[in-house]
Amino acid sequence: MESDLRSIGALARDSGLSVSTLRFYDGADVLTPAWVDPQTGYRWYRPRQLADARLLCRLRRVGLPLAGIRAVLGADSGSGAAHRVVDAHLRRLEDGLADARRELSLIRALIDQRENPVTTTPTELRFTVPAGELAAALDAVRFAVGGDPELPVLAGVLFDLDGALLRLVATDRYRMALAEVPVRGASPAEEPATEGLPAGAIVPTALVDGIRALLGAGGEEAELTLGGGLVRVETGGHRIEGATPDHDYPDYRSLIRLDPVHRVGLPAAELRGAVESGATRTLPSGPHGAACEVTVLALGQDGRLTVAPADTAAAPGEVRVAVNRDFLLEALRAAGRPEQLVLELTGPIAPLAIRSADRDGTFSILMPIRVPDLG
Repeated sequence: MESDLRSIGALARDSGLSVSTLRFYDGADVLTPAWVDPQTGYRWYRPRQLADARLLCRLRRVGLPLAGIRAVLGADSGSGAAHRVVDAHLRRLEDGLADARRELSLIRALIDQRENPVTTTPTELRFTVPAGELAAALDAVRFAVGGDPELPVLAGVLFDLDGALLRLVATDRYRMALAEVPVRGASPAEEPATEGLPAGAIVPTALVDGIRALLGAGGEEAELTLGGGLVRVETGGHRIEGATPDHDYPDYRSLIRLDPVHRVGLPAAELRGAVESGATRTLPSGPHGAACEVTVLALGQDGRLTVAPADTAAAPGEVRVAVNRDFLLEALRAAGRPEQLVLELTGPIAPLAIRSADRDGTFSILMPIRVPDLG
């Protein structure tokens, strides 16, 4: 039999992968040998597996995650699935490069300020947004604001101006919520793309709640002013303003570039009811290790999403992910009352994303909870 097969050493030499790497991908069920010697444990591969090994080597070089590599090598010929995985990864890399350029631009501005300190009047950014959409965006992210006194940078909502969008971001490290609001009415002098100018501010929680109350006054538009350590909101003849902390908010952009293997649409009321009445497990996985109720979502091979019964093994081909039940319910409530939701999931150790079907830029991300029998 060995004469028809290629040894692991030969495959490593001809593919560019090390022997230890080939062993890893065997254990991960990505590139399994055709035969393993029962006496020595030595791995042997079919000649045609050399092409897969060489492809795997190049996928590793471009940083494709394990789930993506598995999807490419397991894709049906002619389905286009492998190309879609690679295209999605390329978009992530391009987005990452754009983020790096943005950060380097700010770094250069900070270096210039450090080397050539001058006294200047802080520049303000002034722009207008629909008041109702800003209120809805605050409602969509408020639940995820951090409350840990040791992490004051998370005790508020990031107002991040990105071109023609105002993006609101909140996180407590266990979940993240984002919402987008269209910006309008900015004059060229107030254009937010000024090079080297910070285009965002962390708005403290109390001020966020004050802004939300002000937006309920009924004004159609809200004028926002960011800069100089202050944020100001004016609408309907009323105004609120307050100081913004001098903190650097964590870079959220890399965290929201999900590459889900599965996207599932389902009625919002159906999912909410299933979570409220479904089985849970109690695990020490809450903030600071506190015990919390955990909901396990299961996606069957038929594409149907359910809440898995407690202490049951996954069915063949079933994908499961465990999340904090209270966090999941809060995310569902924060989504408003859409008729349809879209859930994005990959597996037990990947984040779960929850989107409204009609508001793609507004969504929540829940960090998974590791349950031993989920993988």
